[in-house]
Amino acid sequence: MNPDATVEPEKQILTAIDAAEDLPDPLAGLAEKTAADPGAPFMHAALEALAALRQDNRAAFEALRSQLKKAGCRVTALDEAIAEENGTPGGRGPTQADILIGLAQTAEVFHTPDGASFADLDINGHRETWPIRTKGFRRWLSRRFFEETGGAPSSEALQSALNVIEAKAHFDGPERPVHIRVGGLDDRLYLDLGDDTWRAVEIDATGWRVIDHPPVRFRRAAGMKPMPIPVRGGSIAMLRSFLNVQTDADFVLVVAWALASLRNRGPYPVIVLSGEQGSAKSTFSAILRALLDPNTAPLRALPREDRDLFIAATNGHVLAFDNVSGLPAWISDTLCRLATGGGFAVRQLYSDQDEVLFDAARPVILNGIEDIVTRPDLADRAVFLTLEAIPEERRRTERELWAAFEAERSRILGVLLDAVAKGLVELPATRLDKLPRMADFALWATACETALWPSGTFWSAYCGNRDEAVEGVIEADSIAAAVRALVQARTEWTGTASELLCALAELAGERVAKSKTWPDSPRALAGRLRRGATFLRKIGIDIGFEREGRARTRMIHITTNGKPASPETGGARPSASSAPPADWPKVSSGNGFASPGLRTVAAVADGSAGETGATVRANLLTSNAEAGADGADAMHPRQSTPENAGWRARL
Repeated sequence: MNPDATVEPEKQILTAIDAAEDLPDPLAGLAEKTAADPGAPFMHAALEALAALRQDNRAAFEALRSQLKKAGCRVTALDEAIAEENGTPGGRGPTQADILIGLAQTAEVFHTPDGASFADLDINGHRETWPIRTKGFRRWLSRRFFEETGGAPSSEALQSALNVIEAKAHFDGPERPVHIRVGGLDDRLYLDLGDDTWRAVEIDATGWRVIDHPPVRFRRAAGMKPMPIPVRGGSIAMLRSFLNVQTDADFVLVVAWALASLRNRGPYPVIVLSGEQGSAKSTFSAILRALLDPNTAPLRALPREDRDLFIAATNGHVLAFDNVSGLPAWISDTLCRLATGGGFAVRQLYSDQDEVLFDAARPVILNGIEDIVTRPDLADRAVFLTLEAIPEERRRTERELWAAFEAERSRILGVLLDAVAKGLVELPATRLDKLPRMADFALWATACETALWPSGTFWSAYCGNRDEAVEGVIEADSIAAAVRALVQARTEWTGTASELLCALAELAGERVAKSKTWPDSPRALAGRLRRGATFLRKIGIDIGFEREGRARTRMIHITTNGKPASPETGGARPSASSAPPADWPKVSSGNGFASPGLRTVAAVADGSAGETGATVRANLLTSNAEAGADGADAMHPRQSTPENAGWRARL
C-alpha cells in the first residue's frame, strides 16, 4: 500500500478542523449586530447556534435572549424559528415565569383578613410562613428555579410570577390570620419561639408544652431573635433580681404587664418608667423586651409620625421607646389606640390609592427622665413606675448582668407561662366589683395572680398606682389644677366658659395664663375640661355642660362633694392578703436593687422561702388609718379587711 494514500485523508481532516476554527462564532457580538440589523439572529448559522445554546445552557440562552430583546429583536418570532430549527414547532416552550409559577405549586398560598398574601413553605420538615412580596419568599423561589434549571430567573420573570402567585393566594387560597410572636386558637395560646425550626409553646388550661408544628401561622419580621426554651421549676423572684423596682406593688404591676403581653389580645397597658440618670430605665426596658419579644434593636427612638409607629407595630409584638423627653398630642392619641386596640391606615405607595391596614393592640414600654405622660386619656391606660438611682458602689456591669439574666431567662419564662395557664383556667369565673378603664387587663391579671401570690395582691397594687396617676396628671395639667383650686373654698360654680377662663386665669397667675399650654379661647377651655373631666371626677369634682335660657347659652357647672372618690378603689373588691409574720426573713438579692419584700405563694409549706429570699409582704398597700402616722397620701380609701389572711399555697 502506498503510504501517501493514508496521509492525504488525515491532512484533509486537519485542514477542515483548522477551517472550522477559523470560522467566527455566530453568537459573538450578536446583540450588537441585532441593534444594527434586527434580522441578524434569524440567519441560519445564528439560529443553529441559538438552538444548541438553548438545549445545552438554558440560563445562558435566556440571558442572551433578554439582550436581543433589548436590542430590538422580535423574540416571539425568534422563539418560533428556534423551535422549528429544533424540529419542535409550537413556540419556545415554558417561559421563566411559567417555570416559577409551576415551582410555587409546592407552597400552600392563602390570604389574611386584611388581604395580604402569604405562602406556607415546607423546608427541611417544618413549615415556614412568608409574605409573598417579601425577600424571604423571593429567595426561596429563586433557589428553586436554580435547582431546576441551573440558572437565575430574570427580574421581569420573577415579578410576573409573583403577580400570578399573589392573585392565586387572594382569590383561590383560604383566609387565615397570621400572628407575630403571640397567637391564639380554640382557647389556646401560642408563643413563637423564633428558632430555625419554627417551634412554638402551646399553652392551655392543663399547662404548657413546646410543639414542633403549631396550628397557627406566625411570620418573622426583620430583627426578631429566638426565645429560650422555657424550663419549669423557677421562681418569680428571679425576675425581681434584674429589675430596679423599689416596692412590692411596682413588682406586682410589672409581672401583671408581662402576663398581659403573653396574651394574644389586648388591651395592654402602657408601662411608663421614669427616674433620674442612673436608675437603669433603659436596662429595665431591654430586659422586659428580651424576656417577652427579643429583638436585635430592642430599644428605639420615639417615631416622628404615625407611619413609623405603624411599621414598628406591624413588625414587633412589644414596642420599647427609650429616653422619651415628651409626648406630642398626636402620638399620645396614637398610643391610646395602640394600647386598647385601634386601626391604622397608611397609603401603600404615594402613587396609588391602596392602603395598608393595621388593626391590633401592642404592649408598649416608655421610659424617660421626666413625667412624660400628662394627658388623662393615655394616663388612664398606663402603669407608672418611678425608679430610684443605683448607687455607684452597688452597680453591676452590663456583661455581668446580662450573663446572669441569660442563665435564668428560661426559668423566668417558665414561671410566667405557668401563670398564664392558671389564668386560662380562672378567667371564666373571675369577677371584679368595679371595672377600671383597662377592664380586660385587670380581669386577666387577677385570674393569673394566684399562681404567684395571694388573691387581691394585684388589685391593691393597681388601685394605688391609679390613684397616684390621677394626682400626677392633675398636677401636670394647669387647667385641672386651677379647677381644683377653684372649688377648694366652695362646693359649686356655674357660669360660661368665658367667665370660667377668667376665673381660672386669676387663680393660676399671669405667668401660667400666658404660657403656651393655657387655652387661648373659651372653646379651647371646654375641650380641656372634657379631657380632664375623668380624672377630676376621681377626686370628687364633677363638670357638666348645659344650655340654658331662650338664648341657649352654654353653661358650665362645677360641683364637688368635698371628698375624694375613685370608682376603682371605692366599694368592695378582691381582698388583700395579710402581712407576713414578724420573723419572716428579708434576704437581699445582692444585685444592687431593693431586696424582695413580696411574699409569693411559691412555697412556705416546705420552708424554701427562707433559703431563697423570695419573701414578700403580700398586703402591698396600707390604708389611710394605718399609714397616717408616717404621712402617707390621704388619697387612698381604707382597704377591705382581708378574708384569706395567712393563706399560702405552693406554685
